Amino acid sequence: MDEAKKELVHSWLAKAEHDLGSAELLANSANPYLDTAIYHCQQAAEKAFKAFLVYHDVAFEKKHNLSILVDLCRQIDPNFQDFQDAASTLTPYATVYRYPGEFFESEPDPQQMKEALELAKLVLDFVLGQLPADIHP
Repeated sequence: MDEAKKELVHSWLAKAEHDLGSAELLANSANPYLDTAIYHCQQAAEKAFKAFLVYHDVAFEKKHNLSILVDLCRQIDPNFQDFQDAASTLTPYATVYRYPGEFFESEPDPQQMKEALELAKLVLDFVLGQLPADIHP
């Protein structure tokens, strides 16, 4: 693998770790921001999936639908099918708590946040396990 590609995959993974870390900090602070934290869970999973796709030279659209990314990843490794439910759960968090308005909720409940954090961690850990250690952050 050339150095530029290695650095790009590494960068996607680092951003995924940063999103996951941000979610944990925001959710567990004395004054938690669960709406922002849950968004970062979705982002962590999205960036982890995209890192895997970049590593395998698979193009993807700049969309936040994790189910589409899981389908692309599954074409390379069928074990990604196990993340279809996680993708369905996490995808709405890219937008549902991000903006005010009548169609959007104001704040996730703590159980939703806990589940989102667990799913994002599972996705990132799985993706890291599928990629060589020398490109991990």
